[in-house]
Amino acid sequence: MRKEIDYIGEMELPSDALYGIHAARARKNFPDTTSFHIEWYKAIGLVKKACYQTAEAYVKAIEDKYGAYPDPPAGLTHLIHAATEVSEGDHFENFIVPAVSGGAGTSINMNVNEIITNVALLKTGAEPGNYELIDPIEDANIFQSTNDVIPTSLKVATMFLLQDLEKTINDLRFAVEQMEITHQDDLRLGYTQMQEAVPSSFGKLFSTYSEALSRDWWRVSKCFERIKMVNLGGSAIGTGMAVPRYFIMEAIGHLQQLTGLPVTRSENLADATSNLDSYVEVHATLKAHAVNLEKMVSDIRLLGSDLVNPHSLQQVVLPQCQVGSSIMPGKVNPVIPEFVISAAHKIYASDQLISSLCAQGCLELNAYLPVIGHAMLESLKLLIACDLTLKKNLFDGLIIHGDKSLQILYRSPSITTALLPHIGYHKAAELAMVMKTKGKDIFEANQELQLLSQEKLETLLTAGNLLKLGYTWSEVAR
Repeated sequence: MRKEIDYIGEMELPSDALYGIHAARARKNFPDTTSFHIEWYKAIGLVKKACYQTAEAYVKAIEDKYGAYPDPPAGLTHLIHAATEVSEGDHFENFIVPAVSGGAGTSINMNVNEIITNVALLKTGAEPGNYELIDPIEDANIFQSTNDVIPTSLKVATMFLLQDLEKTINDLRFAVEQMEITHQDDLRLGYTQMQEAVPSSFGKLFSTYSEALSRDWWRVSKCFERIKMVNLGGSAIGTGMAVPRYFIMEAIGHLQQLTGLPVTRSENLADATSNLDSYVEVHATLKAHAVNLEKMVSDIRLLGSDLVNPHSLQQVVLPQCQVGSSIMPGKVNPVIPEFVISAAHKIYASDQLISSLCAQGCLELNAYLPVIGHAMLESLKLLIACDLTLKKNLFDGLIIHGDKSLQILYRSPSITTALLPHIGYHKAAELAMVMKTKGKDIFEANQELQLLSQEKLETLLTAGNLLKLGYTWSEVAR
């Protein structure tokens, strides 16, 4: 065991632990079991590395100009290497601060400082906890504050996941568009208010999903503009107090090079520190994507359900992903739509949480960034997971039986709506009544009433005629 001391007192820790007293107190004070997102942890490593690189360049600039830098920070080279390891996800088992914590992220920042410091110490041949050589605050936190490092790293983690989300939306959209093309002429019965409506096609239905996904992609692509402004260098409240101007001006350039992201230093660091409305805006975009996914999978689940289709006329068949019951043999449930709907409602709840906690910012700072950040990253990861499983486990194996949907369409009295321009409402209603009362399809009912020639009726009920946008006078003049 080793003993560490802070302002409050002392504590014994395992000798080989890479965390320190600050993280240990947080673990004790915040007994939450929700794991911190590793994506945020890795992003903190990148931000720390940018800070050390900037500090190293600053020290060199002072030495070049004045010949010496008084009391230079210890172990910058080793700190850079240690931060690199953190940015790659190494030593994450030593990050012991839970996802839900108080203190505006100070515990998060200090836990990473302790890990980086102790890894750097090991690289020098020293033991963890030997802070006389390299100190978690004096050295690992050089020119930094929790209040600029942790929000900046959250935006970095968010942008990396936004990049992933852009790709998964596009991949899903492509799969949906393929279904739209493949089934553009597969006629089906449309529904309004869960009642039979006029004819449509599966291609038309899938086109509504692909258009919605296109909007989702566009909105997500705009999120980078909303979230790229960071407050790195702003220190505690955005005034840059106790931070060299060189660091404030140069740190963001190092971060840009390390991440390849369009991160930009805010022109108003105080605003970027105290106001978190950009997270509200970005999460609203995530919520919109969740809404579109829920609508889409709810439709497909309904169309593939036993409630809608007799087994002999099943129009839509969902892939069989897993056994659906521990007692009912042969039962297979729509687990992929259920997963997506569950995730969507989690995202709706997180949207409310983020909105309300961002509003809870007080004067120069928002103390609730840890929970806001956790909810943001969770929503991004859930949406990425939804897009991935929808493509792989739903659309790639979705079966549409166009012949069966056509049988159902021809037996629906609502199809007579397509004949209104040719025979008028009253004769169409008469035709619908025969279909409904005698259980006949539209061709059989027309043979009985002799309203149109069979050849004319067949022509009018082709996909080309039923799906075209409106009609011209020459098509109906008689």
